[in-house]
Amino acid sequence: MIIEEVAEAITVDFDSGDGPIFTPMKRYTDPWDVLVRCSSLVSESNGKLRWLNPPLLTVMTGTIKLSHFTVKEYLLSDRVEKNFSISEKMSHSRISEISVAYLLQFQSFEPLTKATLDSSPLARYAAEHWIDHAKSGGMDSGVLKLISRLFISETAPLTNWIRLCNIDTPSDPQNLSMDKAEVHSPLYYAALAGIEQLVYCLLEKGAEVNALRGRYGFALQAASYGGHEAVVNVLLENGAEVNAQGGWFGNALQAASFTGCQAIVKVLLEKGAEVNAQGGEFGNALQAASYEGHEAIVKVFLEKGAELNAQGGILGNALQAASYGAHEAIVNVLLEMGADVNAQGGFFWGALQAASCRGCQAIVNVLLEKGVEVNAQGGQFGNALQAASYEGHEAIVKVLLEKGADVNAQGGEYGNALHAALYGFHGVIVNVLVEKGAEVNAVTAETISTLKPLMEAKR
Repeated sequence: MIIEEVAEAITVDFDSGDGPIFTPMKRYTDPWDVLVRCSSLVSESNGKLRWLNPPLLTVMTGTIKLSHFTVKEYLLSDRVEKNFSISEKMSHSRISEISVAYLLQFQSFEPLTKATLDSSPLARYAAEHWIDHAKSGGMDSGVLKLISRLFISETAPLTNWIRLCNIDTPSDPQNLSMDKAEVHSPLYYAALAGIEQLVYCLLEKGAEVNALRGRYGFALQAASYGGHEAVVNVLLENGAEVNAQGGWFGNALQAASFTGCQAIVKVLLEKGAEVNAQGGEFGNALQAASYEGHEAIVKVFLEKGAELNAQGGILGNALQAASYGAHEAIVNVLLEMGADVNAQGGFFWGALQAASCRGCQAIVNVLLEKGVEVNAQGGQFGNALQAASYEGHEAIVKVLLEKGADVNAQGGEYGNALHAALYGFHGVIVNVLVEKGAEVNAVTAETISTLKPLMEAKR
């Protein structure tokens, strides 16, 4: 953490009758005063001038750290007098209270700005880390009471927390101007965060357990994706529909299968989850587990009657998913159970093209031994040879050619294997293909003119 963030913790007043509350009047005049208060325990590194608003105001900033690794060991030891000793668990609890109380100051729905955050240095850290600190601290009643104030539906603090750290969109976690209408229900976020006590409290207050909101559709799917078994149980006990459809993974079982939480998979199946339910990014739960390499879950599904060759989802079927995920053990399990080695569909059209694109030679060999059609046409790259050529997997290119791959087969995004190798800038593979009879004259002037700027950019 930077010095400004650490110093800002003093602004939360724990002596208030209403519990911890943000009190800007307690703020240090100079954040560096925190180094004076803790002079023998902490030090700074990377100190530098930082410009703030108004433009002529500058402050020193830098990273704060313990003076020596033995400081933590000493402070947590039983050698320290009782009044000065520190409990790691209690420290996490206190940090979570500071963080949540700090977030509660943002009482306006007006968009957050850089100026606002410059004047509230702890905001980003508080938004991003309060959940982890609260869990590490044991989620006592005081912390839970404070968190409950943050999780009041349609309030500005909840909206601003999500603006600062949207746990529902990890790829795009911050949107300072997000409209309050885009913020989902408190129950959904509580389930996604895995805060069991808060989920229970919200349900007691009448939260709708089957409301369709968010990236994962339902609170049950969000909790299943997060691996929060206790929350899943609470939701199911309070009427969550185990087979509700919607969201990124289509249903809770697929979400739990993707993350590999076998305990949650077991609970959902016991509660009647349909093992062959269709929908979501991966089509079904078996495909999700196959893609991520969760062999034990794959075997559970097969024992429960999962349809081995069910089609759907981005990768077409379980065998293609396992092949693209480079999970040889699962590929073998699926093939032993009767998976169709030539099943077509999905992004790569078949398992061979998926394995060739990923560069997993062992799986390519297994599929070829099982009689996969080496020249199967379709999918992103048209055929397996073109996929391996574009990605630069020389050994696989040679194996495919030895097994009868048509070096001049047409189709796919790049037209043929030679074009794919050229676009991928794989000169060695170009030579291999030419030696095997690739038609050099098929490289048109249009292809060359397209490649020139790409090659210049690569240089």
